[in-house]
Amino acid sequence: MRKLVVVALVGLVAQLVDGGLGMGYGGTSSTLLVLVGLTPLAASALVHFSELGTNLASGLAHWRLRNIDWPVVARIAGPGAIGAFLGATVLSMLSTEWAKPLMSVILALLGSYIIVRFVIGIRPQLKKRLTTRFLAPLGLFAGFVDATGGGGWGPVATPALLSGGRLEPRKVIGSVDTAEFAVSAAASVGFLIGIGASGISWGFALALLAGGLVAAPVAAYLVKIAPAQLLGVAVGGLIVLTNLRTILSSNFEVSGSARIPAYLGVLAVTALALYISMLRSKQQAVTPSSDPVLESVNA
Repeated sequence: MRKLVVVALVGLVAQLVDGGLGMGYGGTSSTLLVLVGLTPLAASALVHFSELGTNLASGLAHWRLRNIDWPVVARIAGPGAIGAFLGATVLSMLSTEWAKPLMSVILALLGSYIIVRFVIGIRPQLKKRLTTRFLAPLGLFAGFVDATGGGGWGPVATPALLSGGRLEPRKVIGSVDTAEFAVSAAASVGFLIGIGASGISWGFALALLAGGLVAAPVAAYLVKIAPAQLLGVAVGGLIVLTNLRTILSSNFEVSGSARIPAYLGVLAVTALALYISMLRSKQQAVTPSSDPVLESVNA
């Protein structure tokens, strides 16, 4: 019972992050689930099964608000599903000794990317429409990373589409969120084939989903009071810091005391990024139209 409550709290925290940033549910929940004792394989499987519910609800909401570009969804969802299925299959075949370091590296890279993305910001200018030649490889890669790392569809796909400048920000977020349902479904099928239904804790999956559903209205309020830049940098720093221990111990066999400088380095970089983000946030408060991407995240 205690573990179910903990998993529900993980879902709640992850949804607060995702609701505040438009990304980060998988990365945050996978990191916290591994931190509380689950294997990387179990964590990624639980995340993707719980996302079936959250993705469906998100897609319906975006559909009602007309935030979806269906041609983009059609071109990115299929390759994303293929990549997610392959990623789930690969992760299912790896031993725990290999899976945990691999997942930690992927999550740490995603955390670093989130920090950079929210410190620098992206200023898109609408150009020509997105093509299959661009969307198919992007979906394939983002889906694979999402399944093997327990998250990453949003952090990979959303900034790539925004930086291309060919689709207005609200439709980028809506289209990526809607296409993620196919990615989660394909990854879930891959995990079912790889580890079987008996290898999945359905109680944990429901607890994770329940926590996310409870947090959804709170997250909607959170985006009104918390600057997206500061929240994004803080979450990115947390993801890097919590996965750094596994990387140093498993990949490089660094002893406990020797890890301290690395931890302090991550904290220092995160603090500096928070300071820069705070300055940008104050500047945008004076000129609110300065960053349309962050405005779309906060919408």
